Amino acid sequence: MISVEVAYALADKQKIVQMQVEEGTTAREAALRSGLTADFEDLDLAQSPLGIFGKGIARPEEHVLANGERVEIYRPLLADPKEVRKQRAARAAQAKAEAAE
Repeated sequence: MISVEVAYALADKQKIVQMQVEEGTTAREAALRSGLTADFEDLDLAQSPLGIFGKGIARPEEHVLANGERVEIYRPLLADPKEVRKQRAARAAQAKAEAAE
């Protein structure tokens, strides 16, 4: 058996579950066994993107966990980060141009 954590957070609520799992358990399996859907009803553990300590996992069904790892369940992005940066830069340029007038 190995010790792992599974974490999920919303803006106003978060939870970390410490678990003992068999060696060979994958990140997806640990997420599914975590029981977090009892606290977060809209959470779809079968489809949610997962990561380990802030680094996304391309294939969580294949990533075998090591002792002490924390599986993080990610929420879907509401906005494309690249688009948000472009909009922020455009607003800053416009504000700078207006200040120069």
